[in-house]
Amino acid sequence: MGGILVERVTAESAEADASALSAVLAETVEGGASVGWIVPPSPEEATAWWRALFADAGATTWVAREPDGRTIGTITLLRSPKPNGPHRGEVVKLMVHPAARGRGVAPALMAALERHAEQTGLTLLVLDTETGSLAETLYRRWGWSAVGSIPDFAVSPSGVLGGTTIMYKRLGPAAPAPELFADSQAARAE
Repeated sequence: MGGILVERVTAESAEADASALSAVLAETVEGGASVGWIVPPSPEEATAWWRALFADAGATTWVAREPDGRTIGTITLLRSPKPNGPHRGEVVKLMVHPAARGRGVAPALMAALERHAEQTGLTLLVLDTETGSLAETLYRRWGWSAVGSIPDFAVSPSGVLGGTTIMYKRLGPAAPAPELFADSQAARAE
């Protein structure tokens, strides 16, 4: 991975990162990736989308940068906002600029996210990815398990309906610490 830096987006870096990631997003969509868009968003649309994501208190985003500072990839962790889900998070928008693929950027981003998730008490991660894609193969290689797939889930940039595969990965101990659910257990016992 020679010299590539993986850093968390901070309040101080958010505006510059939103702008830089707009180009990564546009190139990723242009390359045919299924990341929520059919046609590449304009720089303004993409920058606004990243700003909104960065403003979400439950989201933590990382960027991968070249030694010269150019942004070449990203990944985001969304913590579950539900009362029954403080132990889980969702991995969204793992993207690597097409020119930077095959250099270990994606596994470095995922490793940073998983390390952070485990350090902050998450024990379960989930994601969805295009069925049959290279990304699905990579996730399996990295220890993710498939739950199943949903056919015709999204329209691809080529205009074809494609399926999505739901995947999960357990982190740390197999089950959350008992004190995590102490209040709900006591309420059920009453």
